[in-house]
Amino acid sequence: MKATELLVRCLENEGVRYIFGVPGEEIMDLLDSLRDSTITFVPTRHEQGAAFMADVYGRLSGKAGVCLSTLGPGATNLMTGVADATMDHSPVVALTGQVSLGRMHKESHQCLDLETLFRPITKWSAQIKKAETIPEAVRKAFTVAQTEKPGATHLDLPEDIAKMDVDEEPLQEPGLSPPSVPLACQLERAAQLISTARYPLVVAGNGVARAGASAALVRFAEALNLPVATTFMAKGTIPSGHPLALGVIGLQSRDSVSWWLDRADVVVAVGYDLVEYAPARWNPRRDKKIVHLDLSPAEVDAAYTVVVEVIGDLSPSLSALSMRATPSQAVCPWTLREALVTELAEGHRDQSFPVKPQRLLYELRVAMATEDILISDVGAHKLWIARLYHCERPNTCIISNGFASMGIALPGAVAAKLLSPHRKVAAVTGDGGFLMNSQELETAVRLGLALVTVICNDGGYGLIRWKQQTRFGREAFVNFGNPDFVRYAESFGARGYRVEAADDLPYVLQEAFVQKGPVVIDCPVDYRENLALTAKLKKLDSCMKPQACSEDLFGNRSLNRQNHVHPPLSP
Repeated sequence: MKATELLVRCLENEGVRYIFGVPGEEIMDLLDSLRDSTITFVPTRHEQGAAFMADVYGRLSGKAGVCLSTLGPGATNLMTGVADATMDHSPVVALTGQVSLGRMHKESHQCLDLETLFRPITKWSAQIKKAETIPEAVRKAFTVAQTEKPGATHLDLPEDIAKMDVDEEPLQEPGLSPPSVPLACQLERAAQLISTARYPLVVAGNGVARAGASAALVRFAEALNLPVATTFMAKGTIPSGHPLALGVIGLQSRDSVSWWLDRADVVVAVGYDLVEYAPARWNPRRDKKIVHLDLSPAEVDAAYTVVVEVIGDLSPSLSALSMRATPSQAVCPWTLREALVTELAEGHRDQSFPVKPQRLLYELRVAMATEDILISDVGAHKLWIARLYHCERPNTCIISNGFASMGIALPGAVAAKLLSPHRKVAAVTGDGGFLMNSQELETAVRLGLALVTVICNDGGYGLIRWKQQTRFGREAFVNFGNPDFVRYAESFGARGYRVEAADDLPYVLQEAFVQKGPVVIDCPVDYRENLALTAKLKKLDSCMKPQACSEDLFGNRSLNRQNHVHPPLSP
């Protein structure tokens, strides 16, 4: 068979359902072989969009998403999405075309050393120099991409190799690996630290979602009466409405959860990736004792002062540790957490226009069920989503916070809808991020995907404006103009809506989610709330210093769940 036919059979053998990419001359043989495959090739309008689709597909499914480009500029266009996958620990396999081997020793049209270019942004990058090695190369690419900690891998296929005849078959499916169980001495030492801690805290990271260990995390927290803070990417690993859920860390501003994190003497870091939120920000004095629970050893960091590592699959590790440790007697600072509950609850009553972020998030939460998926782009809205969006399940609020690239939301929503066609999918983006990959709206229209894109329209790069105003008291070079987003959406064949009053929001969202194809909602947002939030957090920080707090807020008493009434976050 031809080498590209073997490659396609190997991809089918790995369970690939979709390949996202842009056609090109050097990959024509592969595209032709895909015509007879069970794999659906999704032509995108830009290679960056293809890589973001593979990125989000991998994060949601746990199986490597696949993106494809031709050589030269096609390959370099992939790189932002591939880097995002690696830093966000999403499994992705990137395939690129290449010139024939006979052209590589000299200057040649569109020829770049792609194997070397992709090496710093992937876990493994290789060029296929012999057709016979395709089965091994494909298996290694998927194995490395999907092994903890997951990320992107890259295979480069020269044009002459793609055309060769080869007498090989895909490798047999590998056997299932047995669960990795932590050592008893690790568990005993960790249990001792937790049992003797005065103010213990769990920090749950994206690894909990990757491992499917959310239920085990909740049982662990309940058994030991431990409050849980999550990173942005771990939202939903403990339900937002759970009485032990404190909220998220990673805002780079002092929020209510920062107070308890400051006070914590023992931090149980579960599936925590340092790239999500640097330890120096939450352990600047390097005085916290850290228990590291993960399938991988801890990253070396001066502020990540690990006393004991519990290395193994998270669910059995959490279960074993909960049976050895003594429940904490510390009282969780409920009044801090309830400030966020109140802020969201008050948001639905705000009728000011442009719409405040709190009102937008409230109405989105009403319009979407707990299993529905929100994909956040990067910008000021991301911080509001991280703080206030009520999330009951893991991987229902997708935030990129490793590489944190703008432009991910719309392509990511395409992948999410392909993977979960019966769930509502919303992309929430700024006007800046939307126009970075808005061409993928045509991809969504062509595929007939009923997804909703909400544009937080403020006519500028709102997050940078916020930071400039906070630091310098003025802004610089952040404003721009926008097209008519309603007509822009309609020009692609999508539906467009413009929010013209805050009370329009629930009706616009309700109508948008019953459409049969893509919808774009232009929602002017009042980001003056950003500076109001900064002032509020400074005031909160002042109020929450230990000398300003009463003993009954953090005294040594056990949690009485029967007497504690916790207001729900959801409406």
